[in-house]
Order: sequence, then C-alpha cells, then structure tokens
Amino acid sequence: MPASRFYITTPLYYVSDPPHIGHAYTTIVADAAARFHRMRGDVTHFLTGTDEHGQKIARIAEERGKTPKDFSDEIAGAYKQAWQQLGISYDDFIRTTDADHEAEVQALWRTLEARGDIYLAEYEGPYCVACEQFYTDKELVDGNCPVHKRPVDTLKESSYYFRLSKYRDALLTWYAEKNPVEPPQRMNEVRAFVEGDLRDLSVSRTTFTWGIPVPDHPGHVVYVWMDALSNYYSATKRAAATHGVDFWSDGTRIVHVMGKEISRFHAVYWPALLMAAGLRLPDTVLCHGWWTVDGEKMSKTVGNIVDPTKLADDLGADAVRYFVLREVPLGLDGDFSHEALLQRFNSELANDLGNLLNRTLGMVHKYFADGHVAARATAADPFDTAATVDAWSKHWDALEPSKALDVCFAMVRRCNTYIDQQAPWKAESDKVLILGNVLECCRTLAHLLSPVMPERSRALLHQLGPELSAEVFAVPVWEGMRPFSPLPGVPLFPRLDDDRKKALLDKWRPAPIEKAAPAVIDASPSASTDPMLKYDDFAKLELRTAQILSAEPVPKAKKLLLLKVDLGPHGQRQVVAGIAEAYQPAQLVGKRVILVCNLEPATIRGVRSEGMILAAGDDAILGLSTVEPDSVPLGSRVR
Repeated sequence: MPASRFYITTPLYYVSDPPHIGHAYTTIVADAAARFHRMRGDVTHFLTGTDEHGQKIARIAEERGKTPKDFSDEIAGAYKQAWQQLGISYDDFIRTTDADHEAEVQALWRTLEARGDIYLAEYEGPYCVACEQFYTDKELVDGNCPVHKRPVDTLKESSYYFRLSKYRDALLTWYAEKNPVEPPQRMNEVRAFVEGDLRDLSVSRTTFTWGIPVPDHPGHVVYVWMDALSNYYSATKRAAATHGVDFWSDGTRIVHVMGKEISRFHAVYWPALLMAAGLRLPDTVLCHGWWTVDGEKMSKTVGNIVDPTKLADDLGADAVRYFVLREVPLGLDGDFSHEALLQRFNSELANDLGNLLNRTLGMVHKYFADGHVAARATAADPFDTAATVDAWSKHWDALEPSKALDVCFAMVRRCNTYIDQQAPWKAESDKVLILGNVLECCRTLAHLLSPVMPERSRALLHQLGPELSAEVFAVPVWEGMRPFSPLPGVPLFPRLDDDRKKALLDKWRPAPIEKAAPAVIDASPSASTDPMLKYDDFAKLELRTAQILSAEPVPKAKKLLLLKVDLGPHGQRQVVAGIAEAYQPAQLVGKRVILVCNLEPATIRGVRSEGMILAAGDDAILGLSTVEPDSVPLGSRVR
C-alpha cells in the first residue's frame, strides 16, 4: 500500500559555491517525486536547504572579507533564487544556522552523551578541510584526499567521539533486512565499508569556532557532518509545530536523495546516530551518479561548470527539468552535453509532444467553426490509459523518473500514430470522436508530465480549454465523454532552428582553454623499435572507461571470453577478448577497464565484438588497463 505520508530530502548544499547542474539534478529529482506524491494525495513534505558551518566556510569567508554568516546568507540566497527559477516546490528550506536547528542538534548531542555513546579522546591524522573529514593513511591516494585529489592537513586535537563501531552489527542487520541503499552497487560499497575496520567517529572540533557549540563543553563545536545530517530530523520538529504532522514516525516513507560521493555519511553515520538516539531509520537512501560535462569532470579550472539557471533563462525551466530526468536512469553516472539538451528539446519536446498538440488544435479550429468538440458518442479508450497510468505510478513509486517519462512518451507516440491511422482530415471520418479522443489523451498527458514539467503542463491544460486551467494535478483517469473548447494552438516548445542552436551553444559554452602542446617524445631508435605514431592518429582513438557486467567463455575458443560492459550514458556493449588464459570469468565482473569504442565491429568465432579492452603483456596477457572504482564516471573519455 502507498504510504499516507511521504517525506523526501535533498542533502544540505554546502555554501562554498553557488548551485550548478549537479545540485539542480538532485533537487529536481526530489521535487518531481514530491509532486507525484502530492498528486496521489499523500501528505507530503519536501525538504532542502544549506549547510553553512565548518572550517572551509570560515576560510572562504575570511578570504572574501566577509563574516561567515554574511557569506552564508549570500550563497543561501543564490540557492533559493535558483530553485525558484527551476520550479522547485520545497515545503521547507532549512539552514544549519537556524536557531531551532541548533537547539535540536544540541539536544541530540545531550541524548547521545547521556547514553554513553560520546566520549573524549585525542586524535592526530590526515584531515581534508574540503570534505570536513578525517582519513586514514590507507585511504589517501598518493598522499592526497581521495575525493578532491588535493593535499590534506595533519590535524591533532582533542575531540569528542561517537561510538560508531558499537553499531556495526546493527547496521549490517538493517542492510540485510531492509536493503535501504539504492542502487545495489552503492549498497554493496556501504556494506563492505561497515564490514571492514569501522572506527569511532570524531564529532567535535576545536581548531575553529564557526559551528554549533557543543553543549556544556566550551571550546568544542559540533562536527559539521553531524550538524548537517541532523537537519533531516530537526526539520520535522518545525513541520510538526506548523502543520501538526510528525513526518519522523511510523507510517511515513522517508527518502534521502544525494550524490553517491556522500553515501557513507547518509547510509552509515546518520543511521548509526539515529540508532543511538532511539529514533526510527529512513526507508531509502537513494544515491545518484555524477554528472560530467562533455566527458570531463566539472571544474572551475577547466571552466565547464554548468549553471542551470542560464539554461532555464533560454529554454525554460521545464526543458531543463525534463532533460536531466530523461537523459540518465537515476543511479547511473551521466554526461551533460549541450548538444544533447538541444537535440531532446527539438526531437521530443517540440516535435513529438508539441506537434501532437499543435496539429490537433489546428484541426479542431479547421473542422469546427466554433472550435468546440462535443462529447463523443462513446467513452472507449483507444490508448489503454489505465495500464499507462499504472506503469507510470509504479515507476514514480520506485523513484525511476526516466522510466516514468518513457511511459509518457510512449503514449505521445501512440497518440500521434492514432491520428495518422484514423485520418480525421478525410471527409468520411468521425472528427468528433477522433479529435475528442486525442484531446483527452493530451489532457491525460498534462497530468502525467506535471511532476517533471509543471509549468508547461499547466499551459497545455489551458490550451485544451480555459476551464481546464484550474484543474488540480492528480493521477488521471480516462474521461471519454468530456467536451472540449480548446484555444488556438501556441507552441509549447518552439522548435530551435540551426541559427538559434548555434547562438545558444556559443552563449553557454566557456571560452576554449589553450592546451599545452604534446610532450616531446624521444623518437630515437633506442627508445622504441616500433613505428612512430603521429599525434593526430592517436587522437582518432575513442577510449572510454567501462565496467564489466558479465564474462563467459566463447564456445570452442580456449583463449576467448565474451564480456558485457557498461559505458554509463553511452550504453552497453559486448566485446570478445583474448584474456581467458589470464583471467577466470568471475575475476572480471565489476572491474573498470578502458575500452576502444570506435573500433569497427568484428565477428570472432561467430560472436559479434563491439570494441577492444586494453591489456598489457608481450607474449602473454599480464594484466588489464583498469581504473580505480568510482574514480571517474563510466563512459568518461580517456585522453
């Protein structure tokens, strides 16, 4: 049974920088899910906000000549403005500098301390200010932070600790019974971390003051992650005071949405803190993938940070919302491409959906003098709406927005095909029945698309008839006898011509950064006996990261294995590789390898091979060229 209460959160966004497309993606996912649950009649609460404490914020504010609070106010305002531009319908925007949040964090601290789960100790070790996190020497990569790839500080201080190790078995039991982390690979990573050397967690700092004071212990401030994670619970207290609804109670479905890089905080530290406090646990910790831009990691240095508000200014917020939810299945890594955004805008929004409405309204006003389509003689549904709505609902319940959109656009295609087959332009056709059915299909689509495109869905309803503008978005049912008095068609998504597309690309893209010349290669005979390869020839190779999903022997081929590999946003392929003498199939599953993607497909021993993986060895295979798990998104270009 669906939950009667639904509570969904984004992470609190760190105020070190204004929002970019990655922040927008998380928030749009949560917003669309919240809109769906409101449509279904669930009592829904959608929370977002900003994380404003910590050493990093204090440093940035000082560098900019501002107080930490003034700097936080500025960036928090930028988030609120961005969310307004993108149509985000949050119910609460919490800030960790809010007084009621501070009081709840201190109350949680006192509870944990009273239960003996917080103690004082001294610690010295590697600390990343950007992460606000201690690391072990083993976790560092060449002495650098494994996330930011930058040098870490060595921090020594007296700190209060939370007995995280105490909750190891309870966490593993929760994982086994509830399987709360999505997608499965993130669940496996979190479980492996907890099964390992789970150490107690430092939860206070003394080297700076910009944070919530630890109650009864002057000189200590609460660790920024304990502070930030507690917002999910503290916000429900203000919701209860305002609306009289306890969203942190049984009967509420609680979903946390965040990027995969902070899954450990949400799936290990946060539930352990809740266990220690005697509070219920969330139902789902949903970890989505990373967005690259044209195959490159977003970076200030490269200058490829995508500002979603600029895209919304030019294409409308709903087009941006649609693209990020449609482009990549939730949970996988995605690659943002401005060309792909424009292509989907034209092909799916302008051509498929927009043209369906425009051609229908055009025929209504051509064939009916008053532009009025009377109630049809039959209420039969030619589009199997009930099955469509059922599939759509299940996908939203499972937090699968891309699949929910697949269902919607399958209905768009069925409706366009129906028009072509029924041919209302023929004299003998039943124009009232045909066009009435299409208008009802468009009304249904307005509701189905509203979680993702609320503003354009409202505009669609308005064009179907001003009286429909006030319809409350709800899970639709087929109303086959409804009359319509539609307005003349105004394009929902005006098609972009080549000149407009070029102008937008020139506007959105950063100025090209001059690249260093290729390094001089020692081409003397002693350096290599192989023919020299020109740089332009090497540049023709398309090398991308891929993950091996499955491996099995090729029949009657001693050296060959058939691999199925995942290239993230570039799809899946099968590759025949001559590595069977070096690897057992089970050893390969999960490995991240480098794939030559633009190699002409070949048939080897009767099996189609769609690429080549890179391996090392002269006479025999000695090893594969691999990348560290999660160090780069699947499908990233190797250069």
